[in-house]
Amino acid sequence: MPAAGMPWPPAEPQSPAAVPRQKDGTARPRAGATDPLDHPDPRVAAEAASVENLLRCWVRETGLEQPAGPVLRIPLPASGAALLVAVRYWSTAGWHRFGPARIEGVTADAPAVDAVTLAALISREGEGTPGKAPGDGAPGGADLVGRVADSVHRTAEFITDRRQRPAAPDPVAADRFLTSEQSLLLGHPLHPTPKSREGLSEAEVRRYSPELHGSFPLHWVAVAPAVLATDSAWTERGRPVSAARLLGRLAPGLPVPDGATPLPLHPWQARDLLQRPAAAALRDAGLLHDLGPYGAPWYPTSSIRTVHQPGAPAMLKLSLGLRITNSRRENLRKELHRGIEVHRLLRTGLAERWQSAHPGFDIVRDPAWVAVDAPDGAPVPGLDVMLRHNPFRPGDDALCIAALTAPRPWPGRTGMSSRLAETVSRLAATTGRTTSAVAAEWFLRYLEHVVLPVLAFDELAGIALEAHQQNTLVLLDPAGWPVGGRYRDNQGYYFRASRRAELERRLPGIGATSDTFVSDAVTDERFAYYLGINNVLGLIGAFGSQRLADERILLAAFRRFLGKARGLGPLPERLLDSPTLRCKANLLTRLGGLDELVGPVDTQSVYVTIANPLHD
Repeated sequence: MPAAGMPWPPAEPQSPAAVPRQKDGTARPRAGATDPLDHPDPRVAAEAASVENLLRCWVRETGLEQPAGPVLRIPLPASGAALLVAVRYWSTAGWHRFGPARIEGVTADAPAVDAVTLAALISREGEGTPGKAPGDGAPGGADLVGRVADSVHRTAEFITDRRQRPAAPDPVAADRFLTSEQSLLLGHPLHPTPKSREGLSEAEVRRYSPELHGSFPLHWVAVAPAVLATDSAWTERGRPVSAARLLGRLAPGLPVPDGATPLPLHPWQARDLLQRPAAAALRDAGLLHDLGPYGAPWYPTSSIRTVHQPGAPAMLKLSLGLRITNSRRENLRKELHRGIEVHRLLRTGLAERWQSAHPGFDIVRDPAWVAVDAPDGAPVPGLDVMLRHNPFRPGDDALCIAALTAPRPWPGRTGMSSRLAETVSRLAATTGRTTSAVAAEWFLRYLEHVVLPVLAFDELAGIALEAHQQNTLVLLDPAGWPVGGRYRDNQGYYFRASRRAELERRLPGIGATSDTFVSDAVTDERFAYYLGINNVLGLIGAFGSQRLADERILLAAFRRFLGKARGLGPLPERLLDSPTLRCKANLLTRLGGLDELVGPVDTQSVYVTIANPLHD
């Protein structure tokens, strides 16, 4: 280690091209190197994860290139300074690993820059970031700093709890889908505040967080017919089932006034919502009855506001007026219409045509909802629920890609590793093959069983799915190989404007209330980001940064796959032939103070141009 007074940092070279490799092509860990995520103090691990997230975002969103040596220099002109960061691993796909960040010129014994300080420094640079004119500043800078602090605090809490209780309690442990949903401790690796729980007290965080195995009974209200808004395409044995009847079955014995319809609310939402003037007026008029908490506990999934109860036929997507990642999560009426509209569209014969070629993949349906209108007919925000099919049996090994790739503690282990790493390592041990060979085959099977059906759906229906890692689930067989997948999200559909007439013939009136038709140009941009960059390149980055495979080999495999998939909509050609791609910028979106559910779809988030790693 350099003597005190000497400039920092020491060398720590890691990049896909230069890193020493083992015989099977995977990266060889540097002698004596330890992963900061494995630090015994959860606060240190949480700080390291948050700093890496901020750095990954800043590198991607400002176009910083790989350094020639082992240290990345990040200029901070607004502060008249620069950061020096040791590069532990440089990822072609963007999942870089970094050591501590320090101010250029400080002595070796100076403390590293913590996540909150780093966020403050980045916020000062907002004036020069893409999308900002000189003098604009960063309107979301102060908000970013506060939410980074909250995210670090919560991440440390989640790691602490999971190290103390690595095994899920009953009944979570008996439900593999729910277990995986509650395993996502670190969140999106390219989001600046993935675990912020702003607006919740300490007790509420413990009760409502999936990372802490939270659970709670729902808070119920009863809605008079005069202000009820509802629709259902739910069927059982070919017979229609109303949303009211479904909800009644989920809360047997609930004392609902005659003629009223039960409506479940998240407990936090109920406390906030029932004090709002619109809800209070309905209650005072006898049109809304507060029934209070009732029934068995429900369990939050990885989205926090969608709740699951083992054995129940439906999951419930509740409104929750908290800011989670980039938005306040209250259902919009058009999204409720959109979910049921897609279900009806699939039942026109579209699903049968699609699944005849891809039987292992499906869309998790959202076929019913209940909401409240004011007496003048205007929707009352936050008083609503969407009913989602629960297609998973307790033994189904279904997990979203974000949960698959995120590091977490494991029983009997001192460090953290991902389910992906555990699965690939186990398959390598049982098959006697190298880790890199197993990783490559696993990736190819994933492309076939998950990515190919999504491309085929765009070609068949003219609908692009917002298939990012949180919305995309992979189904694994008992050995751990991909055998199918599911897509979930009533928000994330892009109906191509060029296919409007065709979709209208299938389902007259489609899009009239759901506001789902989007220009092909915007659809292509978003589809390339969500499926191409976030999902598949994110998975490649996880394989590489976790020392499971050489990213170059997986990128080559993805190119071959896309070459064979040419003709399945415009995305394969775009990913292969475009030298640059448009990429969502989560950090700049936060600095811009944007809510991704507000405004036209093409202006809800900041997008930047990045080099396409698939382009030869």
